[in-house]
Amino acid sequence: MPGAFRANYLDGKSAARRPASIRMAQTGLEVSLEDGGRLWWPLREIRQTQGSYSGEQIRLERGQPFPEVLVIDDPAFLTALHETAPTFGRRFHDPRKRRRRILFTIVAALISIVAGGSLYLWGIPAAAAVVATRVPVSWEEKLGNAAMEEIGRSERRCVDADREAAIMAIVNRLLEPIPNVPYKFRLTVFNDTSVNAFALPGGRIILLRGLIERSKTPEELAGVLAHELQHVLKRHATRLLLQHASTGLMLVAVSGDLTGVMAYGLESARVLGSLSYSRGFESEADSEGVRMLMAAEIDPAGMIDFFEKLRASEGNLQSATRYLNSHPLAVDRVDNLKKLIASIPHKARPVELNREWDDVRKICRG
Repeated sequence: MPGAFRANYLDGKSAARRPASIRMAQTGLEVSLEDGGRLWWPLREIRQTQGSYSGEQIRLERGQPFPEVLVIDDPAFLTALHETAPTFGRRFHDPRKRRRRILFTIVAALISIVAGGSLYLWGIPAAAAVVATRVPVSWEEKLGNAAMEEIGRSERRCVDADREAAIMAIVNRLLEPIPNVPYKFRLTVFNDTSVNAFALPGGRIILLRGLIERSKTPEELAGVLAHELQHVLKRHATRLLLQHASTGLMLVAVSGDLTGVMAYGLESARVLGSLSYSRGFESEADSEGVRMLMAAEIDPAGMIDFFEKLRASEGNLQSATRYLNSHPLAVDRVDNLKKLIASIPHKARPVELNREWDDVRKICRG
């Protein structure tokens, strides 16, 4: 049996503290007061109300409604109590388990971090993919229109109905082999010398002047358009917005609340402007874009030529790299496209327009 522990005793009737010593037994505590009084505290009647944390005084109480109290400073008291009276262990904190509790807390925190990271890396993208396949086309169109309104505030549109119709003729030829196209595709050209193009949800395709001027043939532009059309048809832009914009946007999509979509126009524009497609999205848009070109009997070599020119100019032409920033061009991307083209029998016929291609490229110079 361990030696006596020093304590202070309060009788529950006054705030006076009386020095005492405590000796332990298997069924109780023997409390000896300095003035000669002796008390017996059965362990079954004692409750611990303080002392579960390191550095905290141990407080034991007995009785109601104004309990007697023992306050002990020595942290070894509880360990000794568990060793002396193990059958009453559940009534009192065990300091020996404190280290295990800290370890458990650390492990739980690490598990939470891993779980949160897994949710961010895989859970949210997976949820966005599922939701994107279930939202109606009308919802995507509302979202694309809202984003377009925000983008259009800072960009100057090139208005040339004849030349725009020539480019739309390429779009229509690409879509012609596809039965029941769910989207009504619309084309907008902005007077920006950067080389870039991107797709908005719902069928809006945006081309910048620099990209059109850099396309030496209609087949080159057709390759870019096929790629962007596939981003829409595969709902890549919608999935990006659902994944990155906000939880609120995800809830709007699930609820089908079309009125709420407009509130996300600014955020949609910002997200689309700052994010790049994943390598998986780009690879899918590439392969399906090549198949689209072949189905429309457009020479897919135009897509290859355009991407190779961009890759060759990367680091030398700042405007060209803008396209590469939003459409990452992996080292093996062009090679994979060449292998795919070589593996599929196809034929091609010229892209015929209502005017010369060099004239179409002047769409923003009127």
